[in-house]
Amino acid sequence: MAEPLKDMFSKKFYERLALEFNKADNNFHPDKFVKDVTKNIDTLSLNQRMRNTSVVLKQHLPSDYKKAIDVMWNVVPEFRSHYTALLFPDFVGQYGHDDFKLSMDALKYFTQFGSSEFAIREFLKRDLTKTLSLMKKWAGDKNYHVRRLASEGSRPRLPWSFNLDEVIKDPNSTLPILEILKEDKELYVKKSVANHLNDFSRIDAGWMLKVINSWDKKNTDTAWIIKHASRTLIKNGDARSLAVFDYEKNPKIKVEKFNVNKLKIVLGENLQFGFYLRSEKTSSQKLVIDFAIYYQKKSGNLAPKVFKLKEIVLKPKQTVSITKSHRFMDFTTRKHYSGEHVIELMINGWSCGKIEFLLKV
Repeated sequence: MAEPLKDMFSKKFYERLALEFNKADNNFHPDKFVKDVTKNIDTLSLNQRMRNTSVVLKQHLPSDYKKAIDVMWNVVPEFRSHYTALLFPDFVGQYGHDDFKLSMDALKYFTQFGSSEFAIREFLKRDLTKTLSLMKKWAGDKNYHVRRLASEGSRPRLPWSFNLDEVIKDPNSTLPILEILKEDKELYVKKSVANHLNDFSRIDAGWMLKVINSWDKKNTDTAWIIKHASRTLIKNGDARSLAVFDYEKNPKIKVEKFNVNKLKIVLGENLQFGFYLRSEKTSSQKLVIDFAIYYQKKSGNLAPKVFKLKEIVLKPKQTVSITKSHRFMDFTTRKHYSGEHVIELMINGWSCGKIEFLLKV
């Protein structure tokens, strides 16, 4: 089993962090910092540990905000591309509101080592117009981390963060950013733009569809964004979204011999399933096939998680055989519980069969 993410903020990490801060600032006391930041650490969650780090750093860095940022500016390159690097923008998000320009410069720099997406929302919450105006400029930056921050930080519903209610009320507020990024070639950026639009598909699907229908699908990067952004609507069988990609709105198909390899599995094993898909139409049908696993939760309720299976063009009267293997194992983001589970087959958003099975943990 993977180690909990919170263990990245360990005593060993803090000892290394303290040494780097001491190199950048002779007045920084490593031993005292490690003692203070690890006090009661075992009781803290991942994000509580990160926030606690910011609080303790505030006590050990220069009281002058600019001097504190100068120190952090020199230290952050030693912690690039790790979740722990998010503590640098978190410090800005908590303590930088009295110096907007310096804080924005810091977030733009820090995001190149660990995303500033959470911290920037603290500024969006306080002054949406001013912050979005700057983020629009970031959308044209040469560094893809900065471009991605423009989209990701302004998402209406960012996981692990609070909603941006003003953006939810006015989707057009972030549209200028998305318009700049709609042809971005960097996958990291494209995923963010798609996720931003996918958020809106749950808020105002009509608005979101109007936007993507105005974009040029002949551009391969734009087409990728549009398709990824539409995934929730497609899974739900939304006719307007299906029409964007010429998927069959009312597929005439028959699913036969939908089965699983076993009705009782143990955590760590694979659930194998298969079925035959037969066309009952005299013309070709473009289909998107998904499956959902209804996971047993700690509460005893079942909660579905949808997975992509494949896309096909089913020819007239054609029959195809489709199989898939799905592994059940714990991750830091998903814990399994013993009990009844369900697998559901979905084609163009339509439910085409369910099978119950038992998972033993």
